[in-house]
Amino acid sequence: MSKSAVTYLKELVAIPSQNPMGRSDPGDGFGEAALTDHLETTFERLGCAHYRQPVHPDRANIFARLDGDRRGDRHGPVVLFEAHQDTVPVDGMTIDPWDPREEDGRIYGRGSCDVKGGMAAMLAVLERLRDRRPPHCPTVVMACSINEEHGFSGVEAMRPLLACHETDFVPAVPTLAVVAEPTGLQVVVAHKGAVRWCLHTRGHAAHSSMPEKGSNAIYRMAQVVDALNVYQRESLPTLGSHPLCGPATLSVGVIRGGLSVNTVPDSCTIEIDRRLMPNETPEQAQQHLLTYLEQTVGVDMLELETPFMTADPLSDAANGPLAQRLGESIRSIVGSWQAIGVPYATDAPYIARLGIPTVVFGPGSLEQAHTKDEWISVEQLESTADVLYDFICRLGE
Repeated sequence: MSKSAVTYLKELVAIPSQNPMGRSDPGDGFGEAALTDHLETTFERLGCAHYRQPVHPDRANIFARLDGDRRGDRHGPVVLFEAHQDTVPVDGMTIDPWDPREEDGRIYGRGSCDVKGGMAAMLAVLERLRDRRPPHCPTVVMACSINEEHGFSGVEAMRPLLACHETDFVPAVPTLAVVAEPTGLQVVVAHKGAVRWCLHTRGHAAHSSMPEKGSNAIYRMAQVVDALNVYQRESLPTLGSHPLCGPATLSVGVIRGGLSVNTVPDSCTIEIDRRLMPNETPEQAQQHLLTYLEQTVGVDMLELETPFMTADPLSDAANGPLAQRLGESIRSIVGSWQAIGVPYATDAPYIARLGIPTVVFGPGSLEQAHTKDEWISVEQLESTADVLYDFICRLGE
């Protein structure tokens, strides 16, 4: 008897795979290694070819391949399912994060929504395709990345393999890709990207009893922060707005400065989060801000670091036909659907950059992800598996 998406999800949630999020010594329960081992065992049980790709020490992407029906001498179409293995940490949770409790039509636990629910649905589809193979079944490759929550290095490492440059495990560049994220069973065709960097102001230290002998970097930063507030309100809107994702935004989330209360500070640092519209690049965003600061507060005694994190936006320029095909399956299983844009980032654009039409789809809502009592609807979980199986079946028609 085939496992259900619910059974798969309970197995996945019970295995901690917290992203270290830059912690130098995070301790037990961090990293994806235990989940990667479990997925490898699962793929072996399903009879799928599999391939493990090391990315960081003890952190590896893993792939499975369910071979389809060849079309003459050709390999046939290749469909990519992608989901990330990592979750955010469990700090502050009010439920047992590793106990996949089912109650009132929900499954609770860290990662149940983001994104082990989507991963479980994809695993259930692989098993269903193995047992109930539709005519002209395409080859399905399932890729499970590491480090989506803190830098996208996993999906970046996948790109040579998906482009058939690293190994021949993927028989051809995928025809299309579906990336699992909690989208409420809608099809995400566009999303914002992000770029984050540090900005420093420099001054001269002095004893606080003689502040006139120094130059206060915090006062200087106060001017910069005021200017950034105006920039967010007045300058960014001039860049326009994407019809599905809205306008670009900027936020200052961290400020640090000073050594002691009796010392005039010689440095101050802020961390900036800039959300990108689908037609923007991180370089354009940073240059636009720098030009503004040159014109308003000047850039003497200012330093902009190279971004410490970038996340590409997803454009809807090339994935419309794929969204429509997936939408047909959604309509047949659950009813109406929409092509939507979202403000958060995903692995999808790194795949799309290879020329692969890519959309984002899955059960659950962002409002349930990363929360103290994270959960997912059993109904949406099962519907996702039904939709994706129907989608694969229709590709062979």
